[in-house]
Amino acid sequence: MRAALEEANAAALRDEVPIGAVLINAHGEIIAKAGNETRAQNDPSAHAEILAIRQACAKEGAQRIPNTTLYVTLEPCAMCAAAISFARISRVVFAAPDEKGGGVIHGGKFYEQPTCHHRPTYDHGLMANECGETLKSFFQKKRAQKSLK
Repeated sequence: MRAALEEANAAALRDEVPIGAVLINAHGEIIAKAGNETRAQNDPSAHAEILAIRQACAKEGAQRIPNTTLYVTLEPCAMCAAAISFARISRVVFAAPDEKGGGVIHGGKFYEQPTCHHRPTYDHGLMANECGETLKSFFQKKRAQKSLK
């Protein structure tokens, strides 16, 4: 999760929402890592999870990457939860919950839907305070900058 938090902090420095994701293979090696790039790419789908999945699939030369674990600093949204399922990622570990936009334990709870074909195992809470504080601080700074204008 520390590597995912580093990606989130790098995203914040690029003025992106500070969310980071890291994919680990069955040997514990990092095979992909990314931070949000929605602004840089002008692409609403350029979430950290999606970018890490794209990197890993390209590296592996496959559309599915089973036997991998995704570490992400915030609960994946429904779009990312679906991509995780389609990529056949085995396990997801996320830090902070996302009551407004989460799609795993909040919102649509994607993996609990009967239309979900692959359900990864998931855990949450690892470094939740630290990752949550990174997001909170980022948005506090944004609001302060906005009020100065």
